Amino acid sequence: MRRSLDGLLFPRSVAVVGATPLPGKIGNAVMANVARFPGPVFAVNPKYSEVLGRPSFPSVRDLPQPVDLAVVVIPAEGVLQVLRECGEKGIKNVVVISAGFKEIGKEGVQRERELVRLAHEYGLNVLGPNAFGFISPRVGLNTTFAPRTALPGHIAFLSQSGAFCTSVLDWAWKEKIGFSHFVSLGNKAVLDECDFLEAFAEDPETRVIVAYLEGIRDGPRFMALARAISRTKPIVILKAGRAEAGARAVSSHTGTLAGSDHAYEAAFRQCGVIRARTVEELFDFAYILSRQPLPKGKRIGIVTNAGGAGVMAADAAEWEGLSVARLREETLQALAQKVPEEAAIYNPVDVVGHATLEQYQAALELVLADPGVDLAVALSAPHPILRFADLARAVRQAQERTGKPLAVSFMAGELGEEAEEVLRGAGIPSFFDPARAVRAVAVLARYAEIRHRPQEAPPTLPVERERARRVLEEARRRGRVRLGLEAMDLLAAYGIPRARGALAKTAEEAGRIARDLGTPVALKIVSPELTHKTEVGGVRLNVPPEEADRVAWELLRSLRSRFPEVPLDGVYVQEMLPPGREVILGMVRDPTFGPLLMFGLGGIYVEVLRDVAFAVAPLSRAEAEELLELVRGKRLLTGVRGQPPVARAALVELILRVSQLVTENPQILELDLNPILCYPDRVVAVDLRLTVSEEGV
Repeated sequence: MRRSLDGLLFPRSVAVVGATPLPGKIGNAVMANVARFPGPVFAVNPKYSEVLGRPSFPSVRDLPQPVDLAVVVIPAEGVLQVLRECGEKGIKNVVVISAGFKEIGKEGVQRERELVRLAHEYGLNVLGPNAFGFISPRVGLNTTFAPRTALPGHIAFLSQSGAFCTSVLDWAWKEKIGFSHFVSLGNKAVLDECDFLEAFAEDPETRVIVAYLEGIRDGPRFMALARAISRTKPIVILKAGRAEAGARAVSSHTGTLAGSDHAYEAAFRQCGVIRARTVEELFDFAYILSRQPLPKGKRIGIVTNAGGAGVMAADAAEWEGLSVARLREETLQALAQKVPEEAAIYNPVDVVGHATLEQYQAALELVLADPGVDLAVALSAPHPILRFADLARAVRQAQERTGKPLAVSFMAGELGEEAEEVLRGAGIPSFFDPARAVRAVAVLARYAEIRHRPQEAPPTLPVERERARRVLEEARRRGRVRLGLEAMDLLAAYGIPRARGALAKTAEEAGRIARDLGTPVALKIVSPELTHKTEVGGVRLNVPPEEADRVAWELLRSLRSRFPEVPLDGVYVQEMLPPGREVILGMVRDPTFGPLLMFGLGGIYVEVLRDVAFAVAPLSRAEAEELLELVRGKRLLTGVRGQPPVARAALVELILRVSQLVTENPQILELDLNPILCYPDRVVAVDLRLTVSEEGV
């Protein structure tokens, strides 16, 4: 159920617990900011009857009325008592700026647990602890200790870092960027990013949601919310910490290759979150998404009076997935009449350095008006003929006449300050670097695709769940954590095509199975402690059926003599298949998002090149298709140099069935199908390796 944060974000009355008139104290800085709030403000401090012109009371219990919001700035030892008093007083919203909780270790962890318990007992919305506070420009409330507040605007900002908040506030004032909300999450003991995403989604003044996050508490909830919200409002996130996190087994290729950042990258892609790589990108994207319209396509027009800048922009367009628009003949003819004779009229349009203001503006308007142009950048270098401020006004007028999205790169310093003011007033972003301008408009095209991308639910395919449950239950009963080919029946239960074969406990049984298969076979040792069969000499290939019992006996004898302490379950006898194109499909259970699928080409492509792609299960059919497109060597699946394409539909179906398998059986912690052999008419899993939970589920 969604929490209502109206009383937190839009309070009518506020109390500051720990307010003090003493300069240099956090309680003084917070009170000074809150005191500017136009509604009733009270101080809570037994030492004073008045703080900064506002009445002060000994405790929360002594307040003359319940307030909508309490801001707590006292030592951590007293915070829990204040929360109890807030609950008893009927105050439902609390910001805990105080530090001294889980960030300090064992004592703080216990204190934070009690804070969460009290919040649940009294139904409190608690922001923090260890938070910087929040700013609600619309109601004139600043609960932080920052020296300045936030300007009003349409960007909702979240941050896990309080220090980052202070830097952003200072930078935003310089750039005149405004916010609908400005929130520091602190330790996220009660309220987290998902609670604020829900609130911002319903706020009509918020056009873009921006966040700096170091982690997400509830991955599945976050993905569900972001999928829905990104259809109407862009979400831009700078996710810090790209290293692996979370303890897990690494017995498989998937476990080795999948770091936690792969899960974030996949989850953001799937739910429509735009990921910023730097602070610069975070706010470039936020600004342009909040001020510029969305394009209908990805075709860019480039107008410049400096040839080098045009080349840089064209290069950047290719890097960002845009296409340099092909101008219509009518546009080219009109350009030829309007610009200097030496100008280059083919996109990028270079009007050359001595073009007049009128010539530049005419060229820009013609390019923007061309039906083949969806978005544009206007570039310029300093020149005595053109004043940047005049050019900025011309750019503004050109956009007003066409309504197409636009960014500017005036490659100047102080000469461009007046122009910056003109462009800022029109909501047109301006950058020194042409590539940065292109990157900004490219994010508009990316978000337009997100908004119009069809959404479909993951399919529920017919499977034998009880059969799969028996396989996993038997492993748990035997105390087996790692399973291999002996668990192939698990694949059969989920309709995943696999090579024919069976487990033989004796050499004689191996011979019977091989004769029943009627083809040359592969013999593979089965042991819970010898997961890498080839490396220990536990595989024999192309064994004729009539020799299978002898070879199986030799294989078992060899392994028993070399590894006398290792239990051997027997030999898996499997049909030999013809060569096919090898792919790998695996899963590792990410601590934040759950089952993370990995797909890649087999052999050198995964071992050396690490050409793999990731997606969070369960997958829709479109997401399974996309997974195939994300690997660099995808053309090898479509057929090159006379080879036929593989059975793509069958491969997509296999991915969907594995997705359902790992989603419905959370006791599977890690899984590898490697290799999967792909043919023009079918795909077949040849080998299996998985890790299951010792406790079961």
